[in-house]
Formats: sequence, C-alpha cells, structure tokens
Amino acid sequence: MDTIDHTITTIDSITIEAADPDAAARFYADAFELGPQVRTVASDAPTSGFRGFTLSLVVAQPADVQALFSAAIAAGATQLKPMEKSLWGFGGVVQAPDGAIWNLATSNKKDTGPATKAFENLVLLLGADDVSASKRFYTARGLEVGKSFGSYVDFSTGQSPVGLGLYKRRALAKQAGVDADGSGSHRIRVNSDGGAFTDPDGFVWDAAAG
Repeated sequence: MDTIDHTITTIDSITIEAADPDAAARFYADAFELGPQVRTVASDAPTSGFRGFTLSLVVAQPADVQALFSAAIAAGATQLKPMEKSLWGFGGVVQAPDGAIWNLATSNKKDTGPATKAFENLVLLLGADDVSASKRFYTARGLEVGKSFGSYVDFSTGQSPVGLGLYKRRALAKQAGVDADGSGSHRIRVNSDGGAFTDPDGFVWDAAAG
C-alpha cells in the first residue's frame, strides 16, 4: 500500500472548468457574489450529461434562497427544481451556464430579517459509485467524518472555505433533478493542502495556491 504524504486539513477552493472562464467568473460574481472560493479556468475537455457533483449554498432563511435563486436566473442560470418547502427546509436547484449544478437551501422555514445574498456555507457534494470505498479513501487522507448515514457522508472540514460530502451518484442526480447518466470530464478540481491526487470516482484534487 502506498504511503500518503499529505493529509487534507483545509479545502481552499474549487476550480470550475468552463469553455468561457471569463463568462463563468462573471456569472458567479453577479449571481452569488462569490470570491476566491470558486475559480474558473478554460477547458474543452469532453463532457456530457450529469458531471457527478453538486455545489450547495446554505443560507439563513427562505428570503435569502429567493434572492440567490432570482439572481442566478437573471444572470443566465437554468432552473432544475423550483423553490419549494420540504420536510428539511426550503430550497431550489439551478444549473449555471457553465454546466455546474447549484443547490440553494436553508433548513429554516421562516424569515427572520431582510433578504440578503449572504451564505453560511459552501458545500461540494461528490457523487460516488461506492460511497463506502470513497469514504475509506478520504478518511485515509486525514478527513474526519462528521455525519454518516446510508449513502451519505459529511466530512468535518473545520474552518475551510469549502465543505465536502459524499452521496450515492444516482441519489445525488435525483436530488438535483437530472438524469444520472453522464460521461467524460467532471469539469471540476478541488484545491486543498492535501497535495495532488485523483479519487476513486475520478475527481481531481490539486495543491492549494500558495
């Protein structure tokens, strides 16, 4: 068994690969007011269908979901799931022009103040074909499991700008409102202090800048 030289303690940011990275960067600035947590680079890597991941912006109240959802649609996103109440809270799903899928959600069902576009957490959910195997892979690299039940794993990432979780690929696609079929590049990279590697599902990790 190979020795792992680097453990993951901080996820610095994610990089989205897009045909037009400048347009993608403008979308994320206009729709979500994201800063260095999300970077964009040019890519023409073949990809089709579901890319195997979703990104979530977790906010404080339904009004904030509505503000982000409306801003995303105005900036060119496509609605995948309308905003609606559920047992767990309130949320909706959009697809950015570059193809990345975003879940906008809150666990609260009532507003407590004026609407803002501020978010509490940015979370990357990776679709895994074998959740148990991927869980073992990441815990071997130093990540601690915060919650784990069935086909879902939430890792404890401390003060990282980006949170990380695993979900069964087909379940993740269903949650996003898309077909689970897809092939080619994931069109995303994860930047951390854990060095460069590729996980069992083909997701590429890079060393964090600096």
